[in-house]
Amino acid sequence: MPQQPVSGWEPERVDVVSGTGFGLVQLRVVPITSGLAIGSLIAGIGAILVSIIVVCFGFGGAGAWVAGAFTLLSVLAGGGAAVAATLALRQIRRSGEPGRVRFTGHGLAIAGFACGGAGAGISLLALLLGLVLQSS
Repeated sequence: MPQQPVSGWEPERVDVVSGTGFGLVQLRVVPITSGLAIGSLIAGIGAILVSIIVVCFGFGGAGAWVAGAFTLLSVLAGGGAAVAATLALRQIRRSGEPGRVRFTGHGLAIAGFACGGAGAGISLLALLLGLVLQSS
């Protein structure tokens, strides 16, 4: 009866050591989703959500100071998402060598980069439009 793999470890190759009853087992390492990619997506979504607050305060008449504070928060979250996505893409590209951990999450990193840029751009645009509408 063959043994079941324990915790995702599966033998990839077994080399018999000649002259002994032993062998060398090379295990297949299960891919792991990059934590940096997940973090970049979360920060990017946060930047978009904060940019919605900027739109509400910028056009709602609550004031440019409040919209400016939230714009700064959104730009920082968007920048953090872009940095984390860049690091995640580098981590994913460098992983996967034999015997090393293989990282996945390329799409998550790209989505985090896009969401972070979109959130920062929307909040900056909403702040500028709010300032123009308030001054006129």
